[in-house]
Amino acid sequence: MTNPGTFRRTNLRSGAAVMLSVAVLTGCGATAMDDAKGQPPGDRQSQDGDTAPRSTAAPEPNNPDRSRHGRATKESDMQIEIRVGDERFTAKVDDTPAGQDLVAQLPQTLQMSDHGGVEKTGPLASPLRLDGQPAGADPAVGDLGYYAPGNDLVLYYGNQSYYDGIVVIGRLDDAASARLADLNGDITATVTSAS
Repeated sequence: MTNPGTFRRTNLRSGAAVMLSVAVLTGCGATAMDDAKGQPPGDRQSQDGDTAPRSTAAPEPNNPDRSRHGRATKESDMQIEIRVGDERFTAKVDDTPAGQDLVAQLPQTLQMSDHGGVEKTGPLASPLRLDGQPAGADPAVGDLGYYAPGNDLVLYYGNQSYYDGIVVIGRLDDAASARLADLNGDITATVTSAS
């Protein structure tokens, strides 16, 4: 017959060994999950989707060919001018298939609708190529965009969240978003190449 005290000590040791194994495996699992997400171990994703590195290593230098949304861009001399009444705005257009298509079909006069106090959209004469573009985007205030499902050129002057079908194709000049916000309702915009 086994001594009851010996049985309890053996079970406690076994339980402690199991808990230690679980703790070790859980710690390894967290690192593996970070790696599976493409994040270096120790980085954690914040509520707004940005990562905050915990290491004290020097940050990577900024890559001039990347926007804040991670989309690849190329430096370009492609510029457009947007006229709305007496207002004139300029925008740099990314040297991508979509950007090239936009510039190639200018000049155009667009009837642009206001949506939600964040954007003005107007249909283009022809669709833009989407080669190499992601399925959607989270445009920033001041971005020049294309909404593929509606074939619309989009001027972002407010905060628009991620949406499938949005392609960011350039950037409005610094003052454009504030000036566009002052233009209430629908507008007529004449878009020409300024290159």
